[in-house]
Amino acid sequence: MPETEESLPPEFAAALQAIRRATSRAELLVTEIPAPGRLAPYSIALSADIKPVRHGSDSDQGTGRFILLYDPDEPEGWNGRFRVVCFAQAPLETEIGLDPFLAEVTWAWLVDALSTRGARYTAASGTATKIISSGFGELAHQGDGAQIELRASWTPLDHNLTAHVEGWGELLCMIAGLPPMGEGVSTLSTRRAAARRAARDGG
Repeated sequence: MPETEESLPPEFAAALQAIRRATSRAELLVTEIPAPGRLAPYSIALSADIKPVRHGSDSDQGTGRFILLYDPDEPEGWNGRFRVVCFAQAPLETEIGLDPFLAEVTWAWLVDALSTRGARYTAASGTATKIISSGFGELAHQGDGAQIELRASWTPLDHNLTAHVEGWGELLCMIAGLPPMGEGVSTLSTRRAAARRAARDGG
């Protein structure tokens, strides 16, 4: 950013400090990266990778981005001066990728992860996309594959951005298949079994 931290709006400067206080699991490598300059007057961006093959490259097990936007003019649709935009992606076993409840489970994981950290927010929106692929020709040896991709945004209700960053990091670990750390957060297989029981029982 061209501004020094002392010249930033105090509200945004406090948010930066909260973000930089966030801690992450040992499996997750989080780094600050250049933020997009056209989305808001002020912003900060983080990149996260799970056990990357080499530093600076996207992980084969999971990767994500977290962006905090700040606009004193409160753009329409934000319902506030801050807006979080995040992305998380991870490969899956093909069987899991075919699960009809996968998108709902992924969104529920985000909600659970934010709730567990105590993150308060409003105006949440997002998409969960399942991608199933098959290799042909020279790529036939790759066989079938799957991945899940979540894009989401929400408006924080306070300056506790630490909770939002840690919730996003936990989400990325969960979709990458690492065991959950928070109470009340279940694995994909647990949620899938529960959803099937509900469908079978008609509730």
